[in-house]
Amino acid sequence: MARQHTSGLSNALAAEIDRCMVRDRFALRKLIQSPRGSSSRGGSRNRGKQRRDDASGRDKRLASRIERSQAQVLARREAVPAVTYPRQLPISARVTELREALEKHQVVIVAGETGSGKTTQLPKICLEAGRGVFGTIGHTQPRRVAARTVGARIAEELGVTFGEEVGYQVRFTDKTSPKTLVKVMTDGILLAETQNDRFLEQYDTLIIDEAHERSLNIDFLLGYLKRVLPKRPDLKVIVTSATIDLERFSRHFGNAPVVQVSGRTYPVDVLYRPLEDDTKTADSDELVQRAIVDAVNEVLQLETGRKRPVGIIVFLPGEREIRETAQLLRKAGITGLEVLPLYSRLSNAEQNKVFNEFRGRRVVLATNVAETSLTVPGIRYVIDPGTVRVSRYSIRSKVQQLPVERVSQASAEQRKGRCGRLSEGICIRLYSEEDFEAREAFTQPEILRTNLAAVILQMLMLRLGDISDFPFVEKPDQRQVNDGFHLLFELGAVDHQRNVTRLGRDLARFPVDLRFARMLVEAAQKGALAEVLVITSALSIADPRERPHEARDAADEKHARFDDERSDFVAFLNLWRHYEGQRQELTQGKLRKLCRDEFLAFMRMREWRDVHRELTVLCREMKLHMNDAPASYEAIHQSLLSGLLGFIGSRDGEHEYLGARNRRHHIFPGSALFRKRPRWIVSSQLTQTSRLFGRVVGSIDKKWIEPLARHLVHRSYSDVTFEGSQGEVMATEEVSLYNLPIVTNRRVNYGAVEPLEARALFIQQGLVEGQLRSRAPFYRHNTRLLAEIDALESKARKRDIRVRNDVLFDFYDRRLPHHICGRSDLDHWRKEMERESPKMLHLSSDLLMARDVSLPAAEFPEAMIVDDMRLKLDYHFDPLHADDGVSVNVPVAVIRQIPEARLDWLIPGLLQEKCLALIRSLPKSVRKNFVPAQDYVERAVKGLEYEGRP
Repeated sequence: MARQHTSGLSNALAAEIDRCMVRDRFALRKLIQSPRGSSSRGGSRNRGKQRRDDASGRDKRLASRIERSQAQVLARREAVPAVTYPRQLPISARVTELREALEKHQVVIVAGETGSGKTTQLPKICLEAGRGVFGTIGHTQPRRVAARTVGARIAEELGVTFGEEVGYQVRFTDKTSPKTLVKVMTDGILLAETQNDRFLEQYDTLIIDEAHERSLNIDFLLGYLKRVLPKRPDLKVIVTSATIDLERFSRHFGNAPVVQVSGRTYPVDVLYRPLEDDTKTADSDELVQRAIVDAVNEVLQLETGRKRPVGIIVFLPGEREIRETAQLLRKAGITGLEVLPLYSRLSNAEQNKVFNEFRGRRVVLATNVAETSLTVPGIRYVIDPGTVRVSRYSIRSKVQQLPVERVSQASAEQRKGRCGRLSEGICIRLYSEEDFEAREAFTQPEILRTNLAAVILQMLMLRLGDISDFPFVEKPDQRQVNDGFHLLFELGAVDHQRNVTRLGRDLARFPVDLRFARMLVEAAQKGALAEVLVITSALSIADPRERPHEARDAADEKHARFDDERSDFVAFLNLWRHYEGQRQELTQGKLRKLCRDEFLAFMRMREWRDVHRELTVLCREMKLHMNDAPASYEAIHQSLLSGLLGFIGSRDGEHEYLGARNRRHHIFPGSALFRKRPRWIVSSQLTQTSRLFGRVVGSIDKKWIEPLARHLVHRSYSDVTFEGSQGEVMATEEVSLYNLPIVTNRRVNYGAVEPLEARALFIQQGLVEGQLRSRAPFYRHNTRLLAEIDALESKARKRDIRVRNDVLFDFYDRRLPHHICGRSDLDHWRKEMERESPKMLHLSSDLLMARDVSLPAAEFPEAMIVDDMRLKLDYHFDPLHADDGVSVNVPVAVIRQIPEARLDWLIPGLLQEKCLALIRSLPKSVRKNFVPAQDYVERAVKGLEYEGRP
């Protein structure tokens, strides 16, 4: 009965789990399904009772945990505030439809332009539908500023405390609590949470806002959610988008329903004004600028007689185009026209001018930051040249390019939508309608034009399987995948088999570019972490040094104080030390003024400190060594180099640098090294604009490269020979990194490169040919024995006595181990070997002699006796050599005492051969008397004897 009661209790507990917090359910179910102990083999009654008591105690603990989780659910349900919807927002008319779609479907696509209210009202609709109780409603935004402002607005409309029931989290700030029902965050935060919450169990609803932007984070999240949803049937997902490519989102989630929410817009007329060149001499930039001035004049003509503010926004590709167009508009002499720039690097004060109210005529010259990210007030007219500067990664050159390209139709429509908010609007397109119709329908998503290394590493860490099987909204090209893996291999994050390394797991923990993460890990090993933390955190944000067009010289003068003649990276260190010293002395107000006076963006300086603090905390958690003593220039730049191996350059000419993969680039003119032109440099990035520029440059020693790039370099070898003086087979080594030579003409031990080939050369040239210099007993014995046989051949003037060299090669080849490639290897091995077999390597006469030869000492003496003097004889057999034959060594002091006739007699053993040669040298008329010559010689020499006269 007790066992049945326990089983029934467990089943009852299992039914209660669905009423618990989502994050608790998996663990609770696992506890219920776990075994209650091992079975007994004929166990006693006491053992059975013990098992029942354990199960009962476990069920009680389970019941207690379930009760606590359900209490949290109840508290959250009671905390849900009353929900109302502003009547003026278009989405308010669709609340019922949206709520019903959410109840019936796991995924809903909501489409609506800016101003429809979807961003602020959707979380409230979810709350009203009962979401946010069993888990948090997660609401992602592409930008940090939006996350905070959206969260604050939702809290205000719900009448709750911001940071409690409604909170937000961005990179450096977490304003949430256990009570939080709605959490607004950047998409990067949600992506980071997948590391520790694979099934996103802290959420019961997710809203992915602004999905049409198709950033890398958004695309990865949409693919990740598609994988998670089948395993989380309780999770609801809302994807919001402008009216761009809705069908693609719907198909991605199995034909999810699309709910359209119209924005508050007035009709917008489109006027096409294609560029015309009357002079046939103007370049494209001039044509665009002139067309913009003409369009502004056209707008002002239309506004003649109307007493209302006139707001015009002009979209341009970049800062240079904005500056040049602004200058032209100011010179045009248009009365009362205010010209304002708007781009991301603009100071906060300059940006804020755009959002101030105005009563006259205003032209805002903006990059595409104003296309979807910011809403510029008071705009009635849009002038669209139809171009944009796009960040595009080149797989072939490994360079992040910034080409100016034609905007897509969808992007052009977004630009058009910037007007028509206040009244009827007009959009003037500086291209033809046919041009518009021929353009791509949608802007290419970031995932198809960027390096995928970070995404791939995160997928590997999450064990998501093959990237080619991952359900991206649009699958990247296999070349992109391969390129991403190549960068991971360059950084040491994966091995040759594409498995994550220990270093790769460390790099994956850093919330910065993987190249910067690699620098930090290397810096910890080189005692430069403190300095590299400052540099990498600076590289992770927009440059805090401002350079307003109207005060360029003054800004350059202020910033030049921090320059370092060897490295732009060191300039960041100098600026950091200056700012930190002032920060600790000044009030915040005075610090802001200091930043203004020194052309520094205060908010970016603060962001720099935030990133630095975040990375410092993480490095301490990872137990990376933080140096107290200042690091050397070498340690700092070797650390930086570890993450930038593809961005090195060698000066080739006066201004140009030859880089990896034969890329030629220049130092950016704004660099302190622009006029210094060091021999070798490394850049933080290579950017293609008018030409390929290296930005943030440091001088390096090329000797630093090879140790950091051993897994990447290509080595080639030539001039492989045995060098007797070193006793090793040596070769000339050339080392290159991505086709850029970094080592030339280096002599190296070839045994470490090609041991089998080196061994063969060592045996042949060192041992067989006798080029080795060694005092080893076997070698001295063999050398002496070979010399004796060579001497015997010279005396006999025959080359058929000693065996061929291949016999000697085979002798050593059979006896020497395969690892013997040179003298050091040989000596180490033979000293051990000779203890047991001291004569293993000793040659014998029997092996070396092809035939037996006996030369009487009397006929082939070692010396000549002349007047009691013993003169040494040398035998040499080489008909082409001057020393061919027998040479007698005569001291200079007695040379006149040696009769020439005695020398003519040679030695007995060669006398017969000499006589035969003499007969053959006679004239034919005489020679015919000595036929056969051999017989005459043999008979004659028997009676010949030297008697001391010619």
